[in-house]
Amino acid sequence: MTFTCTKENLLRALDLVGGVAGKHPNLPILSNILLSVEENRVQIVATNLEIAIKTQLRAKVETSGSFTVPAKTLIDYIRLLSNDQVHVSIDGSEMIVKCGNSSTKIKGSPADEYPPVPDVDEAHAYVIEADVLRNALGHAVVAVAKNEIRPELSGVYAGFFTERHEGLVLAATDSYRLAEKKISVKQGTDVVQCIIPAKTIYEIARLVATSKDEEGSKHDVRLWVSTNQIAVRYDSFEMTSRLIDGTYPDYSQIIPNDFKTRAVCPVDVMVNKIKAASLFATTGVNAVSFDLNVSGNSIGVSSTSTQTGEHSSEIDAMVSGEENSILLNHRYVLDGLAHMSGDVEFCINGGDTPCLFHEVGNKDYLYIVMPIRQ
Repeated sequence: MTFTCTKENLLRALDLVGGVAGKHPNLPILSNILLSVEENRVQIVATNLEIAIKTQLRAKVETSGSFTVPAKTLIDYIRLLSNDQVHVSIDGSEMIVKCGNSSTKIKGSPADEYPPVPDVDEAHAYVIEADVLRNALGHAVVAVAKNEIRPELSGVYAGFFTERHEGLVLAATDSYRLAEKKISVKQGTDVVQCIIPAKTIYEIARLVATSKDEEGSKHDVRLWVSTNQIAVRYDSFEMTSRLIDGTYPDYSQIIPNDFKTRAVCPVDVMVNKIKAASLFATTGVNAVSFDLNVSGNSIGVSSTSTQTGEHSSEIDAMVSGEENSILLNHRYVLDGLAHMSGDVEFCINGGDTPCLFHEVGNKDYLYIVMPIRQ
């Protein structure tokens, strides 16, 4: 196995796949990446048995073959090289990397010890604009449960062409808040529902962002969903991942249809006021009080802590309906508002029922927060 390529192209390929390679107590070779060289191409693969990523590298190939080396060692070393041609070859159990006046040997393992990567099951196929998908994944994943007590809540629900939307619906909840994002699908019409692991969601978003940043690409993302697998193809990478077994709870039941009080105000103003109040909220509880004042057209934001003191401020807003108040976890509220811009509508029914946030004039993203019960 011998090939020559630019440092830039090699590092880009390694950065794409390297994120999933890591230490595994029972299978140490999973900390390696697999390089396979054939004719005029180099394929680089990494897997942790849950997620697998492949990418292609442009290179001048002298001899074919395959080999595995520790991902972190190779990536860290290539990053330090000068922007020159990199020559890679194999000598027994070592990979020889030469660049300019530098030469190093990295100990590796035979390719046949590397676990096989599953082929893409091209069952239900969809095409989605890259930026639209990446942004939508970020909108939804903020509400994923951080523990796996209920495995289905540790992932993001994906519903293609369901009753909720003629396109793709992404939703997540940890029982304390709920995020739902609806986006259009350019190709594909199959009705499919699945649960995508949060790690996979983050990896897809990272891969699409990295590919776009490096290549300046505007291509569409291709998705395939089968019984227990999702596959993603974009530019030079292909990713496969296992799905979470189970049925996602019918979260639509907790989305209120009507509200007693509605308030509209600029998102940036609300975020600043909440951040100020958060400095005086009790650690762990993170409680901030919101008082919707109809007669004064304002939202009162206040907090108190026995350790740091207390705070109160007001947001000028258009408030309609009844006087109302609610106590919320400021971290949950800020997580949702971070994905909104312009003016936000804040809708509540009372201090003991879920409240809802969404951008004015945009119902494609809604964010629900459960109140802190006093």
